[in-house]
Amino acid sequence: MIFKRREFLQIGSLATASLMMPKFLKAFEKPALVPAGNKVVVVLQFSGGNDGLNTVIPIQNDIYYKARKVIGITKDKALGLTDEAGLHPSLLAFKELYDGGNLSIMNSVGYPNPDKSHFRSMDIWQSASNSNEYLNTGWIGRYLDAQCKGCDKPTQALELDDTLSLALKGANSKGLAFKDPRKLYNTSNEKFYKDINAAHHPHNESVDYLYKTMSETLSSADYIFKQSKLHPSAQTYPSTELGKNLKTIASLILSDINTKVYYVSLGSFDTHVGQEQQQKRLFDELNDAIKAFTTDLKSNNRFEDVLLMTFSEFGRRVAQNASNGTDHGTANNMFFISGGLKQKGLLNAMPDLSDLNEGDLKYKVDFKDVYATVLNNWLGVSDPTILGKTYNPLSFI
Repeated sequence: MIFKRREFLQIGSLATASLMMPKFLKAFEKPALVPAGNKVVVVLQFSGGNDGLNTVIPIQNDIYYKARKVIGITKDKALGLTDEAGLHPSLLAFKELYDGGNLSIMNSVGYPNPDKSHFRSMDIWQSASNSNEYLNTGWIGRYLDAQCKGCDKPTQALELDDTLSLALKGANSKGLAFKDPRKLYNTSNEKFYKDINAAHHPHNESVDYLYKTMSETLSSADYIFKQSKLHPSAQTYPSTELGKNLKTIASLILSDINTKVYYVSLGSFDTHVGQEQQQKRLFDELNDAIKAFTTDLKSNNRFEDVLLMTFSEFGRRVAQNASNGTDHGTANNMFFISGGLKQKGLLNAMPDLSDLNEGDLKYKVDFKDVYATVLNNWLGVSDPTILGKTYNPLSFI
């Protein structure tokens, strides 16, 4: 049975998943044991541009309330952190983490010459590029390139989604995107795909590569599913998409799989109209999922070794618009959640609303400084090798 490249690509979702697989994946005969202290990063992307000022609220700032007469969150409704800052009222679990010393908040994170296009700014964040350069690899993908040469079990980065983000694409190595280990396993074991794979004979380079990646996907799907069953989570998670995704991630973290980076998204936070209801709905989903996830990790003694970090491609403008929403802005805040934080609480000053750039916040921390810190201090790798230059290390981990 011989397929042309175009016909092969039409086979379906498994072929699509196959193209996301690292070329070097092999069959997995034995599980790789996770050593004590094995560090894991969970990246949570707030897709669409979350409004940071209604997330970490400047509860004493008159400029904020004058600019947001309708959508501003009053001090009595915010969850108080300090005299100057409060959290969105839906983020009760984050307040508990803050009080327990397991939450850090970095304000005014961004980059020079910010771009307000969703697609371009997301590419900049995911590739860790400058705003005037275009890269076709992501920062996690380059981490894979640097770390996974010769890996016998190179399932180092997994994304809980149907498609693989630029962040996880390297020049030679890539992460794997899937929604559910069982679904991936069941699909990979369908007779149709196995017959296609078994019937292949060398034909030409491009077709051979497609068959090779399919074969590797069949093997890795089996491995991931078996690992996810080793220590299934007993924690009750919400039945939301984020809840299900974090439950899958928790089960894999508690297994013997060697994954170092997990990537998951929540959105859309593009709140041009009726922001209050949309952000509340998303934050309710976020809060309940994070509560279950952190409880799970704590009860299984893994909270010290897991760092969950959030980001969004940009924040929103300081002033609300005529539709009780906010338009595309610039700098934003990031959350860091872990039992292993070295600095806790608010890591820097709240945004200066009296010093704006045409109505937008000015960034104070380059997001690549954050990436360099995570790579070096948490994952233990050389950040200049992956980011292309040396950035300013931070000390929250």
